[in-house]
Amino acid sequence: MKVLIAYTSTEGQTRKIARFCADHLIDTGHSVELAEADDAKDIAFDRFDAALLAGSVHAGKYQKALRKLARRQSEALRGMKSAFMSVSLAAAGDDPADWEGLRACVDRFAETTGWTPATVMHVAGAFRFSEYDFFRSWAMRWIAAQKDQAVDPHEDTEYTDWDGLKETLDNWLAVG
Repeated sequence: MKVLIAYTSTEGQTRKIARFCADHLIDTGHSVELAEADDAKDIAFDRFDAALLAGSVHAGKYQKALRKLARRQSEALRGMKSAFMSVSLAAAGDDPADWEGLRACVDRFAETTGWTPATVMHVAGAFRFSEYDFFRSWAMRWIAAQKDQAVDPHEDTEYTDWDGLKETLDNWLAVG
């Protein structure tokens, strides 16, 4: 199967996840094109059997470039096997309010873009203190403290379940 993976990344974790997805799909016999959302705007989606769009949640929204790409390609996405990958720290936990918030973010994304993905993959992100400025670092420590998470602001902490992600990708491509 020929798969397009288009992503946006703010601190680098979604890029790392997208690269991992591409590598896994290639290892399992698929052909993959990996592109940042801005670079994917001119790609003909009809060349692909499937498309995976990935972005991270920041202040309740996904990156503008991803929203623009999904809006521009909404018709193509509706006509093919497609999925949306939402990367967030909230996906690492089991707080029902956090999960309701994630669903609301995806719903707003769908409403804004005109594309309601049949498959949504929620993937836990990371604290990337090496990428934060002083204020973002302070805010992320505060968020962690609200969830009783101990974090070291001098060290990145990754919550992504890599084995679970492989299984999710395999299941997505195996269906239908």
